[in-house]
Amino acid sequence: MNICVYGASSTTIDKSYIEAGEELGRAIGKRGYGLVFGGGNNGLMGAAARGVHETCMPIIGIAPSFFQVDGILYPNCTEFIYTETMRERKQLLEDKSCAFIISPGGIGTFDEFFEILTLKQLSRHTKPIAILNTNGYYNKLLDMLENSIDGGFLNREAKELYYVSESPEDILDYIESYNPNNEPVTKFKNIQ
Repeated sequence: MNICVYGASSTTIDKSYIEAGEELGRAIGKRGYGLVFGGGNNGLMGAAARGVHETCMPIIGIAPSFFQVDGILYPNCTEFIYTETMRERKQLLEDKSCAFIISPGGIGTFDEFFEILTLKQLSRHTKPIAILNTNGYYNKLLDMLENSIDGGFLNREAKELYYVSESPEDILDYIESYNPNNEPVTKFKNIQ
C-alpha cells in the first residue's frame, strides 16, 4: 500500500513539526508502506520522505518539471514523476495512493485536503483520509468546518469522511482498520 502525505514545503516552520513529519515517515515505513508525496526536499514533505527513507521502503515523488531547481526536490526517491501542471500532479498523487494523510501545511496543503475531501464526498473515491493535527495545528480549520455544519453549508455526515489525530501510530491504525462500507451513505444537498 502507498500512502500519500500532503504537507508544508516551508523551511521556516518550527522544528517540532519537522520532527513529527519524520516520525510519521518512519511509522509509515515500519509498517511496510510506501510513500507518495509532492516531491519536496524541505518542510514536512522532506521530513516524511526522510523518515520513510530510513526504513528502505519505496518513495514516489511527484512534482511539476518547473520545480527542478537545486535543492527543491527530494533526491532519494525510488521513483520520481515529473508533470507539466499542478493539476496533473494532484491527479497522480490521488491515483497512486491508497490513503491520504494531511500533515500541517499552507495553502497548497489546504487545497489538496479540500479537493480530496470533496472528491470523497462526491463518491469519486472511497480511500481513507486522516489529518495529522500536530500541536493542534488544524484546530481552527476543524472549527471552521464545524461552523459550516452549524450554518447548514455542510452536512454533519461530512465529518465522518476524515479522521483526526495528533498521533502517527493512531492514524495508521485508522487507515489499517478502515472499511469504506462504514462510510455514511449521504445525499449531499449542497455540493461544495
